[in-house]
Amino acid sequence: MEEALEQQSQAPDQEEDEIVTEGSAVVHGEPSQDASVPPKVDSEVEVLGEKVSKQIIKEGHGSKSSKYSTCFLHYRAWTKHTQHKFEDTWQEQQPIELVLGKEKKEMAGLAIGVSSMKSGERALLHIGWELGYGKDGNFSFPNVPPMADLLYEVEVIGFDETKEAIVLLFPYPDTSTTKWIVQGKARSDMTVEERIGAADRRKMDGNSLFKEDKLEEAMQQYEMAIAYMGDDFMFQLYGKYQDMALAVKNPCHLNMAACLIKLKRYDEAIGHCNIVLTEEEKNPKALFRRGKAKAELGQMDSAREDFRKAQKYAPDDNAIRRELRAIAEQEKAVYQKQKEMYKGIFGGREESGTRAKSRNWLIMLWQWLVSLFSRIFRGHRVKAD
Repeated sequence: MEEALEQQSQAPDQEEDEIVTEGSAVVHGEPSQDASVPPKVDSEVEVLGEKVSKQIIKEGHGSKSSKYSTCFLHYRAWTKHTQHKFEDTWQEQQPIELVLGKEKKEMAGLAIGVSSMKSGERALLHIGWELGYGKDGNFSFPNVPPMADLLYEVEVIGFDETKEAIVLLFPYPDTSTTKWIVQGKARSDMTVEERIGAADRRKMDGNSLFKEDKLEEAMQQYEMAIAYMGDDFMFQLYGKYQDMALAVKNPCHLNMAACLIKLKRYDEAIGHCNIVLTEEEKNPKALFRRGKAKAELGQMDSAREDFRKAQKYAPDDNAIRRELRAIAEQEKAVYQKQKEMYKGIFGGREESGTRAKSRNWLIMLWQWLVSLFSRIFRGHRVKAD
């Protein structure tokens, strides 16, 4: 169970196409630094325009995007002079979509920077206020003061030209396996079926890449699939279409959690599991993986609770039993260690107490003997007098 990437949201022992996660060691995603301030970057400054420059934090791979391609990315944004952070998509665990050439006015500088980046690249962008929120700033969300130069820490997840066939592979009641051809469409121009199909294709591409041990690229595909299923889209769905969307979106979150656990990024894994449990509170995989991440963080009581809930909904799953047994054995080992430690402490005190008592008896005996000889000596002196 803990080693399988999701194909559909179903009981653990009913899965097919298991993908083993052992041996993966590539870290992707949120930097391991203080996220409240801009990163310190020593790389060379590349001037992209009069008001835009870039410093590379991590090199990317592949080619750069073309005009009107859809770019999926994460970013954090600060005002340059006050270093006030006003936006963070990593915190929301929801990558955004940017159609290059069709971006909003306040995203013009960001789009120039992103168009120079490769897939997987992370960079710090310096953007003048003229290509940001302008002379007036923005007083709603996000809150940006007037004439504020900006800093963006950006990571490009990937680009989508959306010119190939999109295939929806799983049948649902009243539907059959369906194919669509999408020619250069942005997400906002797609139908519901097209967006679900595009997300499902990304999920399957991610699973294929994972089988090849390309963990970084696989996670990029899962994040792009999640981006197709954003909150603005999900809020519009109900009934059959909502079920179809969740059957793609939730497995992607669980796949991300499985990868993040392997990468020892347990807090992020818990976040993805929480998203699934918001929609499906009885999902055994989400409970199991959240419990596993909590156990690694040392939160044993909370982990046990998650494992027991997971066992309630998947009573025959051996992986859950193993984890519960491992927690019990670990706690038993800790108890025995503490018992030995306390035994040594209190045993030492008992031994030292015995020695002290022995010394007291010897002192008392010596004092009694001295007193006895003293009396005898005084008795002899009286008789002599």
